[in-house]
Amino acid sequence: MTIIQIILIAVIAFLVFAILIFMVTNRGSKQSKRNIDLIRGNNAGEIGVNEKDLQNKRRAEIARKLKANKDEEDKDDNKVSISLRLQQAGLSMSAKKFWVLSIVSCVVCVVSAKFMAFSIVSIILIGVTGLLGLPRFILRKAIARRQKAFLTDFSDALDAVVRLLQAGMPVAEAVLMISREFSGPVGEEMSIIYDKQKIGIPLHEAAQEATKRMPLPEMKMFAAGLAIQAQTGSSLSEVLTNLSRVIRSRFRLKRKVMALSSEAIASASIIGALPVIVGLGLWLVNPEHLEPLFTTGTGKYMLMGSAMWMTTGVLVMKQMINFKI
Repeated sequence: MTIIQIILIAVIAFLVFAILIFMVTNRGSKQSKRNIDLIRGNNAGEIGVNEKDLQNKRRAEIARKLKANKDEEDKDDNKVSISLRLQQAGLSMSAKKFWVLSIVSCVVCVVSAKFMAFSIVSIILIGVTGLLGLPRFILRKAIARRQKAFLTDFSDALDAVVRLLQAGMPVAEAVLMISREFSGPVGEEMSIIYDKQKIGIPLHEAAQEATKRMPLPEMKMFAAGLAIQAQTGSSLSEVLTNLSRVIRSRFRLKRKVMALSSEAIASASIIGALPVIVGLGLWLVNPEHLEPLFTTGTGKYMLMGSAMWMTTGVLVMKQMINFKI
């Protein structure tokens, strides 16, 4: 046998020996762990489960349920239909009407591009933007505006619910009072929750359905609080008080972030508006200097490319200063 073969045999023997030692050690550790668990189980059976262990188990179960609900909601986020987006924006129109308005927007954009003598490729791109881009952008802005209005009044509504519950009023009647006292998205959502509860749907399930129309963490916490109260009988007033405190803390944090990023927002706004302002000033001073951009094919392509790059730059700057809390 050569030296290389002897070395290989020694290495293989060493590896086999190490694997056997690892298996024996692992088996021993598992047996020791089972013995320790058995001893702990016997002691728990003799002493009894204390209240702290029950609370920890209950919290772990609640956390597991919340995590499972969050995973399901994350999977459904990409499947939001147009009709549900319209409900989130607080609009009463149907999806069919939305698509009709989208087609009208597409026609207006195409006619405007044709009137400005754009090329066929540009007209097609503008038409697609008018059909799929512009209506959805407006709808997204309407949803964001409604959610902002909801969060503005939601903490006060929760405080009102807590006071009503502490006064001895049932949860359903407290929700009804909130729907009457508060206007805007808070009153609308609470009214829908109460109406669903009147037709036999449990209150926590109605609140869970409301999270689809108002997909905010605060609304999901409210629905989770109602579900916990319905399943475990815990104090709902304490849960809502903590939720209201969390919402106000998030508001303070958002305002602090806006104050710290105000300089970056102002700089991005100036940089984004500067080319447009300079171009408009040159056109007012000397229109003939910029006329080739609008009359020649090369100028139109340069103008379109500049607009695309400017839009890309503005979106990048917006993403850099957009802090989600």
